[in-house]
Amino acid sequence: PMLSAAGLGDRVKAIADAPCPPDIVGVNHYITSDRFVDHRTERYPDLLRPGVGFHDFAATRVLDPAPPGLESVLRQAWERYGIPIAVTESHLGCTREEQMRWLSESWTTCEQLTAEGVDIRALTAWALLGNYDWCSLLTERNNLYESGPFDIRSGTPRPTALTRVLRAFGGDADAQAWLAGHPAMTKPGWWRRPVRLEHAPYVWTERSAEVPEESGPPILITGASGTLGQALARACELRGLDFVLTDRRACAIDDPGSIGAALDAHKPWAVINAAGWVRVDDAEAEREACLRANTEGAAQLARACAERGLRYTVFSSDLVFDGAKDDVYLEDDVPRPLNVYGESKARAEEQVLRAAPDALVIRTAAFFQPFDAHNFAVWVERELRGGRPIRAAEGFVVTPTFVPDLVHASLDLLLDEERGIWHLTNQEPVSWYDFGRRVAETLGLDPRLIQPGAPDQLGWRATRPERVPLGSRHGQLLPKFEDALSRHRDRRMHDAAA
Repeated sequence: PMLSAAGLGDRVKAIADAPCPPDIVGVNHYITSDRFVDHRTERYPDLLRPGVGFHDFAATRVLDPAPPGLESVLRQAWERYGIPIAVTESHLGCTREEQMRWLSESWTTCEQLTAEGVDIRALTAWALLGNYDWCSLLTERNNLYESGPFDIRSGTPRPTALTRVLRAFGGDADAQAWLAGHPAMTKPGWWRRPVRLEHAPYVWTERSAEVPEESGPPILITGASGTLGQALARACELRGLDFVLTDRRACAIDDPGSIGAALDAHKPWAVINAAGWVRVDDAEAEREACLRANTEGAAQLARACAERGLRYTVFSSDLVFDGAKDDVYLEDDVPRPLNVYGESKARAEEQVLRAAPDALVIRTAAFFQPFDAHNFAVWVERELRGGRPIRAAEGFVVTPTFVPDLVHASLDLLLDEERGIWHLTNQEPVSWYDFGRRVAETLGLDPRLIQPGAPDQLGWRATRPERVPLGSRHGQLLPKFEDALSRHRDRRMHDAAA
């Protein structure tokens, strides 16, 4: 009756009268859709919003143990139809290692069922070139890109780690050995870890014996006391990547003996150097200390990694440039620093890539995040909430970078085994003054408390370039600044209400 009321009755009757059974069944399965549909909506107050849930029901990830997922769907399709099956969509919009885990689990599932007699003909690596706004099912136009085996944001398809996963499936012996021994593959995907649970778990069947998670070689992260080190550790924890976070006592990057001892003790497969000198103005009076930390330390760590065949990532800055270019700065622009801090980073880039040509050097700028007090956005919020007027530099243009976006993209590039210099920011050039006003407006604070300031009014001792917006020949890997600001606001408001 419902189909007839919709004017489809004749069409359905025509199909029934002249059936045309398919030769193959295509199955699209998304692990993010494995949810429990519950009529007890009062259990999920955060889902009781317009457009979320299914009318009088809530759909959420609460099942414990995890649902059988793709295996169950394929079994049901085979038992019901008894005709060949193809997994036609196997995409996961997530971090790189989770994409690798999902594709590998899908392949293994297909192999196991095929061995049992289920006729599975294909597993499609969709979306091969990634997709835009699929995370909202194309209901919103946010230009959010999810890469697949290739990333097309630069205009030229760039192979990601998933391409080697596909080569392994195709029988490439080197790729098979790489995948079997990859440290990221020792952990199950997020859909099998407790992090998947969005609310109190609903135990729906007898739990099978837990399979203990293996631990593989870690990523060694330096800079335990700094913003980047802490953020990288949080990201690795969330992503199920084994890591060791070291401070100066455990790994002093300006001491070759300390570096060697740390690498030999922890036996990492990769090193991310998030340590170093960060006080731009103090560097003017303490040049040697800044160079020792940022240049010599970074280079010594690069040499130690190269000797051991380890992947190495280090961070640089927009302050390697002088601001004279009347356009965005790209990766191959020649550094011309104006201050000691910028000099230390420019020298580090040169020496790191000479010692370890496969190293990954990430230039970035103007950090902000909701998790610590030591960044411009949180300082602006704190002062404005206290009713205190502040000054911010007008005419000095930067490209702000949301630290959570930065660390996730950096880890993805590390897993893709990228090398050379990359620019990672949240895309939009703004002055520090405009940055402050945007923070205020996003948080509902009074932007009139922010006044334009000159360098001498701000206490700057180091000369800054007036305009250093970072662009990239590799495409924009981080979301837009506006999107990052909204997520910063949401977390700040959540923490304030908690």
